[in-house]
Amino acid sequence: MTTLALGAQDSAAMVARSVRGFSRKVDSMLTSVMTPIFIMLLFVYVFGGAINIGTDYRNYVVPGVIILCAGFGAASTAVAVATDMQTGVIDRFRSLPIMSSAVLVGHVVTSVLTNLIATVIVLGVAFLTGFRTNATLLDWIGALAVLLLFIVALSWTATALGLLLKNPEAANGVTFIMLFLPYLSSAFVPPDTMPKPLQVISEHQPYTPLIETLRSLLLGTPMGNSGWLTLAWFGGILIVSVVASMRLFNRTTA
Repeated sequence: MTTLALGAQDSAAMVARSVRGFSRKVDSMLTSVMTPIFIMLLFVYVFGGAINIGTDYRNYVVPGVIILCAGFGAASTAVAVATDMQTGVIDRFRSLPIMSSAVLVGHVVTSVLTNLIATVIVLGVAFLTGFRTNATLLDWIGALAVLLLFIVALSWTATALGLLLKNPEAANGVTFIMLFLPYLSSAFVPPDTMPKPLQVISEHQPYTPLIETLRSLLLGTPMGNSGWLTLAWFGGILIVSVVASMRLFNRTTA
């Protein structure tokens, strides 16, 4: 069997292990799905009537909630990786004749799969609240591609944080930043309604172009240069996080 085939086999085994582990954490599964749903319902039915942005607020807020959904899933990935480091599970895997990076690939693939499932559930609830889209099939494919790039980049970032911190509590605390940053983007209100310092932050961070790209694909709003900025931001984050994860993995388990 070729090295590539053996690596794929090892990664598949690690994915199955990670999926089994995540399926036992009912609290993490509920948090990843229910928290974004509650946030969406809060903004749509409690704050939405008081927020006038010149368009249907339900349509405006859904792309940001979808991004929040993926962020909650990434926090679970950081905790899972840190737990493996703390308990010495990764060291035991290194003693086996398997591809070392398969352990990390298992966590990332599980994160991507669970985040996509949670996103579908959140999107289904969004349609029940009145969200409507005029997206074509090509637009949906583009939106899925953008979401996949974002989820994969965030999952590898969470993996790097878990390897760096090695402590589940610390990993869970640091990933709070990833969950908080969308609130300083265009997810819930237009940046030009914010105070000047927050407006600068909103316009110069990765979540705003990502959300504007999703809005353009799903709602037909102007995209401008948001698409290219999204590819640059999250393509760069993906490359950096993969390299950092591999280096941290080799350093901390050598």
